[in-house]
Amino acid sequence: MMSAMKGWAFALVVIFSVLLSWSIPRGESERAFLSFSSHEPLVKVVSLASADGGQDFFMEMTDSVAMNIEYDFYSDTCPEAETIVRSTMAQIYSQHKNVSAQLLRLFFHDCFIQGCDASVLLDHSNGNKNHSVEKQAVPNKTLKGFDKIDQIKEVLENVCPAVVSCADILALATRDGVVLAGGPFYPLFTGRRDSARSYYDEAMAEIPKPDDNITQTLHLFSLRGFTDRETVSLLGGHNIGKIGCEFIQSRLHNFKGTGKPDPTVSPSFLNEMRVFCEDNGNEKSSQGSSIAATMASPMAFPTAGPMASSPMASRA
Repeated sequence: MMSAMKGWAFALVVIFSVLLSWSIPRGESERAFLSFSSHEPLVKVVSLASADGGQDFFMEMTDSVAMNIEYDFYSDTCPEAETIVRSTMAQIYSQHKNVSAQLLRLFFHDCFIQGCDASVLLDHSNGNKNHSVEKQAVPNKTLKGFDKIDQIKEVLENVCPAVVSCADILALATRDGVVLAGGPFYPLFTGRRDSARSYYDEAMAEIPKPDDNITQTLHLFSLRGFTDRETVSLLGGHNIGKIGCEFIQSRLHNFKGTGKPDPTVSPSFLNEMRVFCEDNGNEKSSQGSSIAATMASPMAFPTAGPMASSPMASRA
């Protein structure tokens, strides 16, 4: 029973990335390739824990998706692409253990808005430097890891110029970061196209906020094909990185302007969180403070049960 629980702990943490990593971007330059809406479930992945604590992934996907992305997409044009990403990530990870959490969050923010199209990486939209981009959206201002993707891209460009998309680099680097941090390996299709357009307005409106209620959160995930059960599992399975104290201060001290803590938080957990966030009601004093998603080792995937912390509130 314990081994099965361990398997679920691994599976739930990364299943969101697995689900979205098979999605095709909806950038302007890719519209001709698409025959589905972003509000439809593109891929359904079921993860079952095996008796030895491992897990198996079973996929169901539409023909339109299967036709556009595939295993070893770069086998002819850049056969060493995935090996290069993996080895470069290993070098980065040896010096920056927080890169796994950084890229996992970056990947989530990219995929949640118009699919996994690397639009979050753009400095301007459709060549218009005056157009606001996703990077500038409030939920994305604390994203990190852009320089790591640039570093991997530079290595690839030296070997295979103008071949591997940034969308695939981000997807592969995130997967390899998960593995390096002690998480499970999960298979990835490649062949994503990069978007030339950045979706600032959508990022402002649709990226789940730390203070969203459960109805809002379930709605945003349902638009992307997730069931209530899958969404709740994802929220509870987030267990790497750190959570900014500013995101939860109101629940610890002044819930909905009452001057009291959130009554749904257990007293023991409330006291624990107050200790980590300097136990005072001054929100400004806790700016920059953070709590590890898992107390033992925030930058490694634990092998015990998942922590019930929100991925939307996490920052690497």
